Parts: sequence; structure tokens; C-alpha cells
Amino acid sequence: MKNNTWAFIDSGACSPSYNMALDEALLNWHSEGSIPPIIRFYTWEPATLSIGYFQRAEKEINLKEVSKRGLGFVRRPTGGRAVLHEHELTYSVIVTEEYPDMPKNVTEAYRVISEGILKGFQNLGMEAYFAVPQTEIELQALKAPQSAVCFDASSWYELVVEGRKVAGSAQTRQKGVILQHGSILMELEEEKLFSLFNFTNEQDKARMMEKFNNKAVAMNDIADRKISLIEAKAAFKAGFAEGLGVKLVSYQLTEEQDKEVKRLAKEKYQSDDWNFMR
Repeated sequence: MKNNTWAFIDSGACSPSYNMALDEALLNWHSEGSIPPIIRFYTWEPATLSIGYFQRAEKEINLKEVSKRGLGFVRRPTGGRAVLHEHELTYSVIVTEEYPDMPKNVTEAYRVISEGILKGFQNLGMEAYFAVPQTEIELQALKAPQSAVCFDASSWYELVVEGRKVAGSAQTRQKGVILQHGSILMELEEEKLFSLFNFTNEQDKARMMEKFNNKAVAMNDIADRKISLIEAKAAFKAGFAEGLGVKLVSYQLTEEQDKEVKRLAKEKYQSDDWNFMR
């Protein structure tokens, strides 16, 4: 029988290592059956550049600029491209692969989970919709992204408003559990973002920035009013509840759970062995 009650955590602003450690810990606890499926909202302190599991940090990222700007840096356990987490709401969804009506296909599961984000944008009065790659060029871009920047890369069922991408997500499956987390852009500083990547030359950088500007947008650049983080959280929390057909109940970490997350953050997500493994 389908259990329609899920847990919900709003972690607030956390360090990059703690954010990734908590997502991994929630996956582990859910795989053990000690917590129900869970949705988590969080932000980052300091603002952070996260890279995908398969990215090559020293080749693709301007690490000196990341340090110069006082940004955090962390490798995610999920795939995808690099994301600057600053003016955004970040979410994660942790649910077993065996959850009723959850598709086995990764792409279709992404669509089902992302239904909550779609509803969130609609709750804010924005005409969001899912788009899929249509041309051969777009399909090839899925296999070989031209840029290290997340919002520049095509994906299946990406969320679009006024023809431009407004949310980027990544997924992993471990221990029979799906972890999907992603970035919902509220504001965007393109110059700052593109200063964090290595380019062959300035012309290449300018070309990528132009392409990015045509493909990605932040919600407050197109909304008819200024949307606050508080308003966004309420809209997307209600969106996930509606989109997934679940009831969300607040969840509080125990002292032991918090200690476990901090241990994982220190031992794994703060380590150079993890962050510069490629």
C-alpha cells in the first residue's frame, strides 16, 4: 500500500560539505528503512561552486578564482555539470526505487520527481513546462556537453519558462534509493559564474556566455514581481506535495544523526581526495 506521508526538512544555510553529507546520510537512512521518503530544502553558506561527480576539477574549473571570490567548493555525489549555488533554492528528494508508481527508467523517474518543481513554478504564477531535446544537435548535447556549466547543458524534461531553463537537477541511485537534487535559480550573475571556468580563449568564453544567456534564466528576471526566498519555499513545498500526491510532515534530525552528518562532511566532502579525485 502506498504511504502518502513523506518527511520534510528545511535545513536553511549550511556549509557545502554539510549539505552534501546530509543528502548522502538521508539516502543511507532511507535505504535502511529508518526514515520515510524525504524532501529537503537548503541554501549555502558560503556561496558555493559544486561540480558533478564525473567532472575534472583542475581542468574545467578556475580554482584560483573560486578561492579569490571566497566561494566554497565541493564535488556532488550526483552527475551533471557545475553549479554556482548563491541566489537560489536548492532541493533534494530521497525515495526508494521501489516506491509505488515510481518509474524504473531514470529519465521517467526524473520527470515524476520534477513534477513538484513544475507545480512550484505554477504556484508562483509562472507558465513553466517540461521540454525535451527535439533536434539531433540537442540530442548529441546530452551525450557531450560543450560547457562545464550546468544550466548550459541540455537534459531530458528540463523545466522551462519563456523558452529558457529555470532549474537544473541531477540524480544518482545507490542502495536501491533515488537521490535527486537540484538548483532553482532566483537570481543570476553571469559574469561571476563564467569567471569560475577555464576557457581556451576569450572568444570561446564570450560565445558560451551568449549561448548561456539564450538558454538559462532566473525566476526574478522574468517574474512580474520580486519573489522572496520565503515565498519560493512555500510555493515549492506545496508544489512537491501536489506533484507527488503526498503529505509532508516536518522532520528533525536527532543529535546522533547530526553527529553522523558532520563526521561524513569532515571525512569525505571536505577532503581533497574526494573533491579533486579526477
